[in-house]
Amino acid sequence: MKIEQVKNTIERKAITKHVLTKLPDWFGIPSSTNEYVENSGSLSMWAAYHGEEVVGFLSLLQHNEYSVEIYVMGIIPNYHRRGIGKRLFHCAYEWCQSNKIEYIQVKTLDESSNDPSYAETREFYYSMGFRPLECFKTLWDEWNPCLVMVQKIER
Repeated sequence: MKIEQVKNTIERKAITKHVLTKLPDWFGIPSSTNEYVENSGSLSMWAAYHGEEVVGFLSLLQHNEYSVEIYVMGIIPNYHRRGIGKRLFHCAYEWCQSNKIEYIQVKTLDESSNDPSYAETREFYYSMGFRPLECFKTLWDEWNPCLVMVQKIER
């Protein structure tokens, strides 16, 4: 398994589309998925490869000189629980350290939604050191309460 930073805009969009279409439990709203695909072209991205096949990726959106957001991340289901997400996160974290970023955040579905797929997602982010900051009940819409989780980048 290799992890590489992806520099090419077209390749970043293709990777995002390839992975997210295989994750309907997380990315089942076509308009949202299309937005992730389009926006990912201009973001920092790391991809995980099994041989030549892309099996996961992570994209960072830099909000300002102090903070970034994990804009979108996905691992193809057959590759879940193999440490790929951790490796992708560590690459992004190291990039944040080298670029003097102080905080990293992620938005995910709040536990009040009772969605089992997102329970796994929150468990992953907790294990990576993220902590809940605030739940915005209507940021996305009423049936998708948004939990913002944050982490301070250690130097």
